[in-house]
Amino acid sequence: MLLGVLAMALVVVASNILVQYPINDWLTWGAISYPAAYLVSDLINRGHGPIPARRVAWVGFAVAVAASLALAPPRIALASGTAFILSQLLDISVFHRLRQGRWWKAPLAATILAAMLDTFVFWSIAFAGGGDPWFTWALGDLGVKLAMGLLLLLPFRLLTWRSVH
Repeated sequence: MLLGVLAMALVVVASNILVQYPINDWLTWGAISYPAAYLVSDLINRGHGPIPARRVAWVGFAVAVAASLALAPPRIALASGTAFILSQLLDISVFHRLRQGRWWKAPLAATILAAMLDTFVFWSIAFAGGGDPWFTWALGDLGVKLAMGLLLLLPFRLLTWRSVH
């Protein structure tokens, strides 16, 4: 579980830093790194179940928020922590309910729903009311999270192949 916690914390801290750097009016670098958090949760959930996955999410949340407070502005750290834990708990729940179906349904559905929740919560807390084009960044962010969710199905399948067969 330690590896999962470290991976989760690394993804969130890196994303909190990278979200401060726009690529254009539609996207920040954080959108590219953040979907790996769903991969971590889904792998732990597949291998160990929802209870350990929730533990990793909560510990990863605490570590990431503490590190984010040191490395990112407080508003981004608060937005990230709130969006992270809400979306992770949703991801874990949806994945667990769908885990008995086809191998791709649980990670894909969980990632889509969690990414939508994360995007709405994060961007509305972190940047709403400011002068930045946060709404278009949120749309671009969501699009990349969804595309990355599709791309991360391949490593998910490769890393869980033995447990399915």
